[in-house]
Amino acid sequence: MNEIGKRAAARVKAVLPGFAVCVAIAIIAKLIGNLLPSVGAATFAIALGILAGNTFLNKPVMEVGTKFSESRLLEYSIVLMGATLHLTDVVSVGAGGLSFILLQMAATIAAAYFIGRKLGFTRKFSMLMCAGNAVCGSSAIGSVTPIVGADSKDKGLSITIVNVTGTVLMVLLPVLTGLFYQHQTLPTSAMIGGTLQSIGQVVASGMFVGSEVTEMATVFKIIRIIFLVLVALLFSRMNTQESGGVFSKRQQGGAKVKTGIPWFIIGFFLLSVVNSTGIVPAPVSNAAHFISGQFEIIALAAIGMRVKFKTLVSEGPKAMLYGGLVGVSQVAVAFCLIALLIR
Repeated sequence: MNEIGKRAAARVKAVLPGFAVCVAIAIIAKLIGNLLPSVGAATFAIALGILAGNTFLNKPVMEVGTKFSESRLLEYSIVLMGATLHLTDVVSVGAGGLSFILLQMAATIAAAYFIGRKLGFTRKFSMLMCAGNAVCGSSAIGSVTPIVGADSKDKGLSITIVNVTGTVLMVLLPVLTGLFYQHQTLPTSAMIGGTLQSIGQVVASGMFVGSEVTEMATVFKIIRIIFLVLVALLFSRMNTQESGGVFSKRQQGGAKVKTGIPWFIIGFFLLSVVNSTGIVPAPVSNAAHFISGQFEIIALAAIGMRVKFKTLVSEGPKAMLYGGLVGVSQVAVAFCLIALLIR
């Protein structure tokens, strides 16, 4: 065996233990998620990962595999997600719906950043919370992590908080929309699809109401996912250091810093464009959607494995308050915007 082959074999040997454990946790999470679809496999994957990674599987041999699963699989999941999206969905909600989504996302980013800074969180962590709540939960956080230069601790904690917040809202929103809108399809769909953090939560929440709401809410959510590219571009222009203005991205010597968009964001957008042409067969798009979902669950299990109880104890309560305040602000803004823009 040549030198390249030996290195590859050593790499596989190092990755395999942690990766295999993450796959096993993901399978268990999917089985439990099928029994409790209102909670979803994503939440169980993170919870089981945290439990295992802090107890009997808290071992150094798991480090390489969990890191690979956390970073690479989430990137592949984001790219494949592009093959499931149609840019034509943007026009299906009309001008009012599109305006609602853009303003809701902008307000969420502004509120999440403001609340995070007032609570004493770093710019990097606040920006991860901005992306996770405004766009698509863990996928958005995974996308902007390399852009803002956040570490794995911030990434894991923000994904955990966003998923918990989304799970609570997933159950609460159908109740609120029933009280305020009597479950009318368009405003109910806008509230659910324009507010909830992950597409799985949107589908589960919509199913509490009905199939029409589920379908329309998913369209609202897909448009938010499409705008992930714009959020990534925005964050690449922001200053992630604690000093200086938010948009004064400068090095110590005064030169401007140029941050490139990660390859998987480019891949996500290109596959979205290709899929929108109609040349991608439905079975291929469905397969991409399935594989993307599996990769994301495995990645979330790995993220859970890498979140330590020490971090949750020291920052968890304040972070949960952060998530709750952002969730409340999202819902409040959505009610106002729906009253103004959705007919």
